[in-house]
Amino acid sequence: MTVKTTVTPTARLIEIFSAIQGEGLNVGTRQIFIRFALCDLRCHFCDSAHTWNTPTTCKIERTPGFRDFETYSNPVLLSMLLQWVEWQNVPFVHDSISLTGGEPLLHAVFLQEFLPQVRSVTGLPIYLETGGHRPKQLETVLPYLDSVGMDFKLPSTSGESYWKEHTEFLELCHASKVEVFVKLIVSQTTDPSELERSAELVASVDPSIPVFLQPVTPLDPSLILTDKPQLAPSPEQVLNWQVLMKRLVKQVRVIPQTHKMLNQL
Repeated sequence: MTVKTTVTPTARLIEIFSAIQGEGLNVGTRQIFIRFALCDLRCHFCDSAHTWNTPTTCKIERTPGFRDFETYSNPVLLSMLLQWVEWQNVPFVHDSISLTGGEPLLHAVFLQEFLPQVRSVTGLPIYLETGGHRPKQLETVLPYLDSVGMDFKLPSTSGESYWKEHTEFLELCHASKVEVFVKLIVSQTTDPSELERSAELVASVDPSIPVFLQPVTPLDPSLILTDKPQLAPSPEQVLNWQVLMKRLVKQVRVIPQTHKMLNQL
């Protein structure tokens, strides 16, 4: 006789909070951010290196936007995460829920159960912020997503290279009709040929997919965990790169990290 066991879904979190989205297509909108722990990448420009591993505790904002954090142990139960999101979901305040990290798709099994329930509880659209390099995991949660922001990894800037995975990932998003955009972090060391390759990749799927060039924000020296710190590109570089990419894709916008301009860290 086989005995079936039920595994209670859990997730490893960094924090949950309410804030203004500072990047990409949703810039300026108010979101509930669910920041997951763990990342399998080690980008040179990463400003969230504290998410690379799993802390023993996570921070949960009690009142949306007030930064009145409470501390809880990791991992957390699905039921608790739903409760914390409900705390944040004040009527008429938020435009969507942002799944960020780290790399949220490392929690794909958990998200398959969590996303249908959080959508039912809040009625809010679900937005995924991702490195765009895990197409197999994406496929399992795509039915529950409304929009996806892909962070293409330029080898010259990030130290990572995932061209094949990015192509498959973007094709899946486009085929599913989910709203999708591509973000590229650019620095003084960005290789223009990689931007051209990125534009060709996007155009091969759909040239109307929006592309965002995001100049890297220099990190506080105490936060740099690599021997290759990235510096912001010059205005001339950014203007030339925008022209280069617009030969192939229709929308190429340059937007820095606006939340840092607002001192909303």
